[in-house]
Amino acid sequence: VQLQASGGGLVQAGDSLRLSCAASGRTFSKYNMGWFRQAPGKEREFVAAISWTGWNTYYADSVKGRFTISRDNAKNTVYLQMNSLKPEDTAVYCCAADTDYIGGDYSPYDYWGQGTQVTVSS
Repeated sequence: VQLQASGGGLVQAGDSLRLSCAASGRTFSKYNMGWFRQAPGKEREFVAAISWTGWNTYYADSVKGRFTISRDNAKNTVYLQMNSLKPEDTAVYCCAADTDYIGGDYSPYDYWGQGTQVTVSS
């Protein structure tokens, strides 16, 4: 499966953004999906994940209550709605897919998209 993330940009603290990750290739609906982010000089960090059914979602504590992950299997797309953005949310956001694993460890994910930059100014 090929993944392409989009929707990043420069916003002010308190604003919202919605990231999209469009998938092509194999059956998207069978993949668990995750969002990760990496800020300059920092390690890759788990943000959110959603099961292939969409029934189960997981969030990092740092984004819980502000970010919402969702998916539309008919459109082969997973979304990350980000509200109440903070400067510490500034990072490159990447989406990932795997048929078996779902969770906060990035290494088991088999497929990755390129990142989209999110910059939050104070």
